[in-house]
Amino acid sequence: MYDKTIALASKPHAMWAMGAVSFTESSFFPIPPDALLIPMVLARPDRGWTIAFVCTATSVAGGVFGWAIGYFLYETLGRWLIDLYGMAQGYEDFKLAYAKWGLWIILIKGLTPIPYKLVTIASGAAQFDLIVFILASIATRGARFYAEVGLLKLFGPSIRTFVEKYLTLVTTAFLVVLVGGFIIAVKVF
Repeated sequence: MYDKTIALASKPHAMWAMGAVSFTESSFFPIPPDALLIPMVLARPDRGWTIAFVCTATSVAGGVFGWAIGYFLYETLGRWLIDLYGMAQGYEDFKLAYAKWGLWIILIKGLTPIPYKLVTIASGAAQFDLIVFILASIATRGARFYAEVGLLKLFGPSIRTFVEKYLTLVTTAFLVVLVGGFIIAVKVF
């Protein structure tokens, strides 16, 4: 499947397909856009920044759609999607933490392998400020996709294994240190 994705990555409709995957992944689709972004950048490194932009823009737009599901349709469609992915218990715990740490949750979850759709739907259900949600989503999703493109452009195909296996781990470790330092600073001061 990966070889097919690489072959399709240089086709004229690849950008549309990645945009559709990026949009839908932010609200209900299970496959992350990285599965298309990485091979597309490897196939066309000259278009890397454009690919990152489209992936970020469509992911944020899909995030707004997920937010709307949570805000307007949580009791019907939103709850059904959460249950479909087996995230009901995680969602309830998440919602409690959301009231206190909403912005940080968006920033952290947008970079990790935790499904972003959970963040988007929960943001709407918690009636989190839409403008702050959009700005945080731009920052976190953009950081993720632009970092992937930057590494692919800098190191070429040799970095592909690292990006596919370890980028999330490195990003998560960085965020743990950052948030841990923030929490320690708040408790000390």
